[in-house]
Amino acid sequence: MTQNNLDSLNETKISLRENVAEVMRHYFASLKGEEPCNVYDFFLDEIEEPLLTVVMKYTRNNQSEAARILGVSRGTLRTMLKKFDML
Repeated sequence: MTQNNLDSLNETKISLRENVAEVMRHYFASLKGEEPCNVYDFFLDEIEEPLLTVVMKYTRNNQSEAARILGVSRGTLRTMLKKFDML
């Protein structure tokens, strides 16, 4: 990965972090007194499928390349894809 790519990734990471914080603040504000539960699982379920969709499209469904980009094993990627009926 080139330095430009790393710089771009860091800028995206900051922006993503800010967006996640904003979404979570909005989520908590919208509860209107309801007790939140399983927030971690809820959030992961919300981001995992679109993340996989975009990465698989970017790699033209090349699972080995997608697994490398995501930093997971190919077997783990396949498990994730099956979870969302993407295999």
